[in-house]
Amino acid sequence: MPIYVYWGEDEFAIEKAVMELRDRIIDPLWTSFNYHTFSSDGADAIIQGLNQAMTPPFGAGGRLVWLAKSTLCQQCPENVLAELQRTLRVIPENSCLLVTSRNKPDERLKSTKLLKKFATKFQDFSLIPPWKTDLLVKAVQQAAQTIGVKLTPMSADFLVECVGNDTRLLYNELEKLRLYAEGKSQPQDVDVVARLVRNTTRNSLQLATAIRTGDTAQALVLVTELLGASEPALKIVATLVGQFRTWLWVKIMIESGEKDQQAIAKAANISNPKRIYFLQQEVKSLSVQQLTSTLPLLLELEVSLKQGKNEASVLKTKVVQLCQVCRRS
Repeated sequence: MPIYVYWGEDEFAIEKAVMELRDRIIDPLWTSFNYHTFSSDGADAIIQGLNQAMTPPFGAGGRLVWLAKSTLCQQCPENVLAELQRTLRVIPENSCLLVTSRNKPDERLKSTKLLKKFATKFQDFSLIPPWKTDLLVKAVQQAAQTIGVKLTPMSADFLVECVGNDTRLLYNELEKLRLYAEGKSQPQDVDVVARLVRNTTRNSLQLATAIRTGDTAQALVLVTELLGASEPALKIVATLVGQFRTWLWVKIMIESGEKDQQAIAKAANISNPKRIYFLQQEVKSLSVQQLTSTLPLLLELEVSLKQGKNEASVLKTKVVQLCQVCRRS
């Protein structure tokens, strides 16, 4: 009775895992008979899905029943819980139940505890925070290995700057690189990657640089360009937060008297210690107080965007304020 529970905000990674599971379980000739998706949050749809999981598969292969965007691990009515308790123990071995949700499971719920008890896999697909560059580099390297693209360390770092934690964009860009490198055995260097890869996140980093130097005019131009390229405003903010947090950590370590680049890189959560020299130069003209003052403004910006305020107006206003903070002597 294989049972899988996938949850998290990385929708592309969940979709990819679901397709891999489907291809592994279901015979392609019997897909229409043995693959069922129930996307309604209603109790009736969940109970129908559980009943369907109890039905042995037709023909060859197994059966996959997918409860998509489910709320089983956030709220579970008593009648659904009773059906869950009755069903999970006796699902046929050649029938698979898959539950996916964007939200984190509530560990206090009986339904969550029950699913964890019987689940073959209970997996988190949360997005990697943009400032955890070491984890993002590992994700790039793993994805490149999966697709069959060889990258140099600098190319992997550059890809992180370009795509951030956008898994869908990462795989799209790696597929582009795979087609370009077909028949070539050498790893793709950073110059090749720079010519082929879309660089909206890198532009967000350019925006961070313009703010750091207090260049208000350039920062406003970059905001306009990013929004014109349909870059999500919250993603721009996430990149800015990650960059300013990194600069703040580096500055704090420098002012504390730390000279070991390895130690600074570890504290700032930077995978490549060689970046520390350049980061030290970038924050030389800024104080810890200035860098600290940027974070509340970025938080206010994020809150305003989540409240539905006009993206262009809010972004430009806060960018001007951030530039003023960084321009103070």
